[in-house]
Amino acid sequence: MSNDLLSDPAAPGYDDPLGMLSACHGRIERQLATLARLQRHLPEHGCDTDARAAARGILRYFDDAAPNHHADEEASVFPRLRAALPGRADTLLAELEREHRTLAANWRRLRPLLAAIAAGARANLSPKQVALVRAAYAAHIAKEEDELIPLAARAFNAAMLTAIGREMAARRGVDPAAPAPAGRRRMEA
Repeated sequence: MSNDLLSDPAAPGYDDPLGMLSACHGRIERQLATLARLQRHLPEHGCDTDARAAARGILRYFDDAAPNHHADEEASVFPRLRAALPGRADTLLAELEREHRTLAANWRRLRPLLAAIAAGARANLSPKQVALVRAAYAAHIAKEEDELIPLAARAFNAAMLTAIGREMAARRGVDPAAPAPAGRRRMEA
């Protein structure tokens, strides 16, 4: 049950913050696919080594990278979009902020279950709960890919994109000009 922790070394860098947000969506989708495989794996195999490793990988991703991704949007992208398009993006941004809160609440309910699996103390996940988390993320990602990112690409100039990239790097304690280490992802979320 691979967790796909390494990503494409050609992934977008801090000089392409919208590309990084989109690439993060792909990583979220891979983590959610791992979650679904884990849910199906547990009834037959219990908390075996693969299940514990998968749970640890999902925990790592959604505890660290996913909150950074939401912060990138809410602290760096949304305010600039509101300023660039006064009144025209308000409904979309309010919906996305509401969805971020829902996604975070779903994660708070799922996290203790995954932590117990990672520790070998639990051997099941509710198919309904996993489906709910996956569906909420799928709808959210689709809205961001279809509406938010294209809107931001049209509204933002090069200076705004550079500032967003720098903020994203700072959020992670990274020098935006530093090359990515060989064989490592350029950015987690």
